[in-house]
Amino acid sequence: MTINNPTYDSSVEKPQKTKARKKSFFHANRGDSTFKRTIIHIILIGYCLISVYPLLRIFSVSLRPGNRVLSTDLSIIPPDATFENYRIVLFEQGLLQWIWNSIAVTVTTAIIGLIIAATSAYAFSRYKFKGRSTLLIYLLTTQMIPTAMLMVPLYILAIKLNMIGTYRGLIIAYSVTSVPFSIWILKGYYDTIPIELEEAAIIDGASPLQAFFKIILPLSTPALATTFLFNFSQAWNEFLIARIILGSQESILTWPLGLNRLMGQYLVQWGQYNAAAIIVSIPVMILFLSMSKYMISGLTLGSVKG
Repeated sequence: MTINNPTYDSSVEKPQKTKARKKSFFHANRGDSTFKRTIIHIILIGYCLISVYPLLRIFSVSLRPGNRVLSTDLSIIPPDATFENYRIVLFEQGLLQWIWNSIAVTVTTAIIGLIIAATSAYAFSRYKFKGRSTLLIYLLTTQMIPTAMLMVPLYILAIKLNMIGTYRGLIIAYSVTSVPFSIWILKGYYDTIPIELEEAAIIDGASPLQAFFKIILPLSTPALATTFLFNFSQAWNEFLIARIILGSQESILTWPLGLNRLMGQYLVQWGQYNAAAIIVSIPVMILFLSMSKYMISGLTLGSVKG
């Protein structure tokens, strides 16, 4: 019996090799040449320097004495560097109290916003009800309203509820403004979790509420961390709403309001201002670095379905 061997067609292999070569270009272990890796690292280092340089300038100004703040010297560490500005803002200007006030407000806001968004997003993801799509679009459109346009209605509501000059009014205002986008983040992530996991838990005797707490929430840790960071960062850096609700009472100022006091009508304490800016960035940096792995996975997986 004669077996006919098929003829070898090199034109079929070439496109496959080309496709494999293109695919390997984007692969982590693609075996790039030393020259290519060098160029990539030079570009990345350049971008890092461009990003870090403004922060180094802020640090440089914070080390200058008061009589050399406006110096044109470009050295990062000035020859007469001093930490006097840090001592003044920490122990004389009350920066520690402002930071503590901000931490109390932002952590409470992030937790309340996370609880509301987690339960609301679950309802939008798992249940079908009339007006569901319309309500989701409405929640998204609320994020297009500038903060300045919310100042008057929030101030009127705070007066009606007797919350002017209280943290309660500020926390409620922050929570309301951060919840809509948080719902969208969590809903997108819940949609990626197979509903069969909850059905299996219910078959085993769990209630829908138990399935939510024991199945959905543990699997949603990256999205929950992302939402917490989003709520925290929004409340941590906010100035306008805090200005109209808290006013100018010294004991309840958050750090954005406190730093604003360093800017006088005719004189700005730039050395102290930059020293305070360096200090208030430390808690946020620690929080983001400790939760960065959850934030990255939460943003990517939560955007797969929506």
